Amino acid sequence: MSGKRATIASCLFLCAVTLAVYLPVRNHPFLNYDDWEYVTKNPHVRAGLTHNTFAWAWTATEAYNWHPLTWLSHALDCQLYGLNPAGHHLTSVLLHCLNVLLLFLVLLHATGRCGRSLVAAALFALHPFNVESVAWIAERKNLLSTTFFLLALSAYVWYAAKPTVNRYLTIAFLFALGLAAKPMVITLPFVLLLLDFWPLERIEGWSAQPSPPPPKRKVKAQAQMLAPGTRFTAAQAPLRRLVSEKVPLLLMSAASAVVTVIAQRSGGAVRSLEKIPLPVRLANAVYSYARYAWKTVWPSGFALYYPHPSHHLAAWRLGVAALFLLAATALVWNQRMRRRYLVTGWLWYLGTLVPVIGIVQVGDQAMADRYAYIPLIGIFVLVVWSAADGADAAKIGLPWRATAAGIVLAVLAFLTWRQIGYWKSNADLWAHTLHVTGGNPLAEAELGDALHALDRPEEALPHFQRAAQMQPREPKHHVDLAEDLAECGRLREAIPEYEAAIQLTSDAEKRARSYQSLAILHGALGEYAETREAYRQALSADPQLEEEMTRSLSDGVAQTSTGQGYLVLGILLQEAGRTADARAAYEKALSLDPSLEDARHSLDALSASGR
Repeated sequence: MSGKRATIASCLFLCAVTLAVYLPVRNHPFLNYDDWEYVTKNPHVRAGLTHNTFAWAWTATEAYNWHPLTWLSHALDCQLYGLNPAGHHLTSVLLHCLNVLLLFLVLLHATGRCGRSLVAAALFALHPFNVESVAWIAERKNLLSTTFFLLALSAYVWYAAKPTVNRYLTIAFLFALGLAAKPMVITLPFVLLLLDFWPLERIEGWSAQPSPPPPKRKVKAQAQMLAPGTRFTAAQAPLRRLVSEKVPLLLMSAASAVVTVIAQRSGGAVRSLEKIPLPVRLANAVYSYARYAWKTVWPSGFALYYPHPSHHLAAWRLGVAALFLLAATALVWNQRMRRRYLVTGWLWYLGTLVPVIGIVQVGDQAMADRYAYIPLIGIFVLVVWSAADGADAAKIGLPWRATAAGIVLAVLAFLTWRQIGYWKSNADLWAHTLHVTGGNPLAEAELGDALHALDRPEEALPHFQRAAQMQPREPKHHVDLAEDLAECGRLREAIPEYEAAIQLTSDAEKRARSYQSLAILHGALGEYAETREAYRQALSADPQLEEEMTRSLSDGVAQTSTGQGYLVLGILLQEAGRTADARAAYEKALSLDPSLEDARHSLDALSASGR
């Protein structure tokens, strides 16, 4: 094939396999984990691309980040598809497909190696590590930021062929868009320096042979990009100049980092050193680097959430991980001039993971599959170029190479297809996560929520119980357990769980809601003095919830229309100071059930007080 025909055929192949593997996600629902914050319960996003949504997106720091383009992307989907998850999933699949094509074209134009670029892009397309980024609607930010990241790399290859101000501004503009989608791409200036080393070989005195000057004619340059075995040529410059060239981009990275830290701290997402000490963070970072690499070559055990080893990490695991990283780095350094792609690939992997490796701990996870979306590109390049050079040295022919690559890609496609299947429902996803990670309180709680939502409270109960046992000081686990116990009819057992939640939280609204639930439970058990005290505490904790509590209870009582229900409503109204409404509720309770002495006593007390 000619260079142009080979490029087109490669692009068609990559599109076909990516879509074939990932299109089943169209049938998957929204998740009960973050999708509500990004789409389903976000009024700004659900409104679509309105003027108000556009203005909000550029100032919002919800979800612990400043990422206006991500918000606008979700809003556009709501504009087009409403809350039909199929359309939202389709957008994510198409973005992943676009990223695969961009990666292929960047590698092709920078190296001139069509076959190697094709295989590296195919690994990126089909590796199950990337399922989380594509199948999870809330991770649109990962896909979108990578799109602009790869476009910026493409613009940099174009700039390297002929450095001009306009071409540099194009890089900066695309980088800014990437940062506005997710700050993960702040490592772009570092990646550009790696490209200067290999494959562009722009660093003066560091190349085996000086690069020829850039082509003089645009048409010739485009033809050279597409011809097999050729690439853009770049004029060389001293390292100091190439570093200074990245300074404006580094300033953009620094500004984005500051904004991100402010947003994350304001949302309470950044964990303190008291909760997770620095030595623990460093140990987890070393171990996670090795785990990401291991899961790349042995793709199994992927999960939505990996608990942080905040208390103990086995010394032998940490030792093996550290030894692996040291050995790999030493090997790469030893081969730095003969196999330059090793340096670029390995440092790409190490460097692009730095923002999410956990030194600054955001959230409680030890690692996350989505964090590997950009970093693993470096590993894919390293592996493919190493295998190809090995095949060249062994004089292995193209048919055998194609067969080996085809087998690897087929296996990865199957594993990705299977991994996508775990995302077909909340219950399936969290059950798989729990199976993979073992003792995982978040997975226990989320699986319990999923089963509870399916009206399977008896199945959900042991998961809520284990979550509360593993994290006894987490108030939400006690609330979840109490709600499920009440749903199972075990009202007496639910009461101490609400009481535990009240003791463990200082949040006024959460305390008020727990007291409200306690009042309802005591009312159902006929313990009206305790009901009155619980409502008194609820209104004291958060008086602003009075109208909402009254409306909610009134609606429920109107549907059931029982004397006991109206008695509880009267108690709430009386504690809220609405004595006339309370009197009417007590009278209604007695008309429905004349045996309710507490309603009669409450009426008498109101009359005696002259109210």
